[in-house]
Amino acid sequence: MRARALAGFGLVALLAACTGSTGGSSSSTSTGSSASSSTGASDPAGTSSSAAASGSAPRLEIQEVAGGLEHPWDLAFLPDGQVLVTERGGALVLLSSSAPGARRTSVDADLDQINARGEGGLMGLVLSPDFATSREFITCETHTTQDIRLVVRRLSADGRTATRTRDLLTGFPVAGSGRHSGCRMAYGADGMLYVGTGDTADPTAPQDRSSLGGKVLRIDPRTGAAPAGNPFASSSDPHERLVWTYGHRNVQGIAVTGDRVYSAEHGPDKNDEVNLLKPGANYGWDPGQGGSRRNYDESVPMTDTARFPDAVGAVWQSGDMTEAICAATFLTGEKWGSWQGAMVVTALKGAKLLVLQFDPSGSRVTGTTVPPEFADKYGRLRAARVGPGGALYVTTSNGSDDKVLRVVPN
Repeated sequence: MRARALAGFGLVALLAACTGSTGGSSSSTSTGSSASSSTGASDPAGTSSSAAASGSAPRLEIQEVAGGLEHPWDLAFLPDGQVLVTERGGALVLLSSSAPGARRTSVDADLDQINARGEGGLMGLVLSPDFATSREFITCETHTTQDIRLVVRRLSADGRTATRTRDLLTGFPVAGSGRHSGCRMAYGADGMLYVGTGDTADPTAPQDRSSLGGKVLRIDPRTGAAPAGNPFASSSDPHERLVWTYGHRNVQGIAVTGDRVYSAEHGPDKNDEVNLLKPGANYGWDPGQGGSRRNYDESVPMTDTARFPDAVGAVWQSGDMTEAICAATFLTGEKWGSWQGAMVVTALKGAKLLVLQFDPSGSRVTGTTVPPEFADKYGRLRAARVGPGGALYVTTSNGSDDKVLRVVPN
């Protein structure tokens, strides 16, 4: 059952190509299969990276798995080959397969308590660690009791119904408008669940470790508790015990490769960021300036090293503009050629894919590529997950006839 939802956003046109000395990304087409940006990636010191990593970029084949969706927010691949999809307005959809032309079936679920407003609603999705036996999955959703929470449901054997079993974690802050709601999830190599949250446009939330807003949380996916090894595990505050990193603005992407965890988050009017997460670290967003400013001041730096000398700088920034980057994932498999191990980031406002290539340490972006195959064709892009066979799956987020797309090199 679809929850109360506001009208979908209209299609946002693809941003014009632009470059600048501060790192704005470029979508100008080069000879070959993809466009490269010489200034779209920057290290923490703001130095532009090289135009592209060694090796030619693959040409991409884009296949439509399913259409007719409305703001599909996230995807999960079931062991039997089906794909579970969340729609932000408050609906679950099951696709019959991950192949083009999949049948689309609505899942009957108890979703009446979803409060779809602004950026909030039915958002992040992962399968529970024991899904093969329990059939349980976890969603991140805005709730009518005025919080954002992680909810566990059980999918029936035939995939037609999903029954709510329990709340895994409650009490994430939420804005009345739904602004800056987060809320992407991914498992780390340690089996723990990393959850990116938004600051809900609350000027104090990012630096307040007793608030779950403006954070990346690390939780036990079976209990919702703080696992051993969390940096503030000995705190008397139950929220602070869950905090992995803080000082974030609006984390809508979590990507994992090996033991490294990255976040992707929106900047205000510049400097979207990709961050390499370090336990207990402050990433420097402080729109309240320590409480000295009552309003949510978006003119402050994304990483305010003047106030916080130890704040961790981004491994990539969008520079003097925003792409409204969203989901992030790492490509796997030799078929991706020079892109094997690269990070793919979707963009809402920018209506494009960004492919980021890293140095061996994972702390510096060495090349940024904007594949032209998406240009002027699919609009806003939201989810990004690697599925069966190492194929990349992305969703559009235009508000009507949205699609799940399968992307493979050819």
